[in-house]
Amino acid sequence: MTATVGLIGANGHGRAHRRRIAELEGTGSVLLVALADVQPIEPDPPVPRGAAVFTDHRDLLATAEPDVVVICTPPHTHLPIALDALAAGCDVLLEKPPVPNLEAHATLQAAVLSSGLACQVGFQALGSLAAQTLFDAVAAGRLGALDSVATIASWRRDDAYYARSPWSGRKVVDGRPVLDGALVNPLAHAVMQSLAVAAAADAGEPVLLEAERYRTRDIEVDDTAFARVTFASGLRLMAAVTLAGEDFIAGSVIVTGAADRATLEYPTDRLELPGQTGPPGRTDLLENLVAHRRNRSGVALVAPLERTAGFTAVVQALTGPGADPPTPIDDAFVMSVGEGPERIQVIPGINEVLREAAETLKLPSESGVPWAVPAYSVAVPRSFPGRG
Repeated sequence: MTATVGLIGANGHGRAHRRRIAELEGTGSVLLVALADVQPIEPDPPVPRGAAVFTDHRDLLATAEPDVVVICTPPHTHLPIALDALAAGCDVLLEKPPVPNLEAHATLQAAVLSSGLACQVGFQALGSLAAQTLFDAVAAGRLGALDSVATIASWRRDDAYYARSPWSGRKVVDGRPVLDGALVNPLAHAVMQSLAVAAAADAGEPVLLEAERYRTRDIEVDDTAFARVTFASGLRLMAAVTLAGEDFIAGSVIVTGAADRATLEYPTDRLELPGQTGPPGRTDLLENLVAHRRNRSGVALVAPLERTAGFTAVVQALTGPGADPPTPIDDAFVMSVGEGPERIQVIPGINEVLREAAETLKLPSESGVPWAVPAYSVAVPRSFPGRG
């Protein structure tokens, strides 16, 4: 049976969803019946013949009545749109990051449970078969008791990236918290994959966050961040990432155990696990959601909302009450490269700082980095409905 799909937020990253939906249409499993965006729909890829176009998601829901809704709008708009979609009887694929805090997470989780519908979150890296191989190995104790989990990534974002939308680089828009910043948005997958490793190790809930957040430009959020998370079991996780990098580091999750060590490059699904290589491929999140819709008891979601509760808790600790604002790095430690919209900011030596943090679990201020300032520390909120 073909599931009808509505896409809310059809431009920007929504274009990738349009392409993926078109691929699935070829299998007969889905049919795109409607798109909504507050801006005119970009023509590439073309809008399918017969698909209705709206500027208001509520009109899409009322008129097209899709079975499934994909929500790819700015993060601070996710909650009200997702609630409207569930109220309209739609299963939901909600882009990451899902919601800004635990109160919003609990509200959405309650709506999912009361509706009997599904909410899958767009952490597509969780669908990696290589990642699942790593999670299974950790759960089986193949690495021994875990000593640490670390994630590292060095990316670059130019001026055009921060000018692409009114919410880019902002903390609050229209009175609502915006989910942006290196660990929260572009490199959210690094955090989520690391939390999934900790869950596989039965490490318990994250209980303490120690963080240093920095910015190289005039924005309200960080573009370079370090976060050390301690779990109830005592396991520690270090996330060290930047959008002002030197040589590109795609993104790795490094798992160190008493017996062995494994590394997952999560954007490419390349796994280094002693004695085993992870299989290629991923379980597509929309395809999985449609299969779950057909057989709710027999097909489990890859990234259900409840699985992302730990991510939301860490995000709230990282950016909410008690969190220090990002510290500007002095111009003496930053190099501008290029001109115009393509100008980037680079922190010379940052990749070595990232690697040292991942290896030692020390924050930059603890390693004597000259531009670093002392970390702030905050308890990770622990109790809310749906937390697993």
